[in-house]
Amino acid sequence: MAESNGRRIGVAVDFSECSKKALNWAIENVVREGDYLILITVAPDMHYEDGEMQLWETVGSPLIPLSEFSEAAVMKKYGVKPDAGTLDIANTAARQKSITMVMKIYWGDPREKICEAAEHIPLSSLVIGNRGLGGLKRMIMGSVSNHVVNNVACPVTVVKAHH
Repeated sequence: MAESNGRRIGVAVDFSECSKKALNWAIENVVREGDYLILITVAPDMHYEDGEMQLWETVGSPLIPLSEFSEAAVMKKYGVKPDAGTLDIANTAARQKSITMVMKIYWGDPREKICEAAEHIPLSSLVIGNRGLGGLKRMIMGSVSNHVVNNVACPVTVVKAHH
């Protein structure tokens, strides 16, 4: 029996319009049968007494299957609120294509955490949206997509919000 060597395609999602566009783009253009599609979400820092969360603080959450990240109660415990649009895209893709869809949540600076995810999972490739922040804001914050493109080893596709 052939061993499944599905690629691990990461998509950075923050539940914005721009990240939905990136997710759709990845599903239409990158993902093929047998792949793992990993939605990478970076939540703001969480302060927990709970030892389990502190453990995840550094390595991120376990891989959460689609059936679980579609449930509000499960996501609440991670402090993440996926929007209906993103869940709809994910559920439709999982139904239509033979792929495994999971989510992994990190806490902290998106620039650092997305780079860590690419290395630790490790990803075959990564798709990220570009919000197109105005010049000044980008100068101060530095664009997440720029930082990721310059710092990860795997191929990165940046999907622009405005064509």
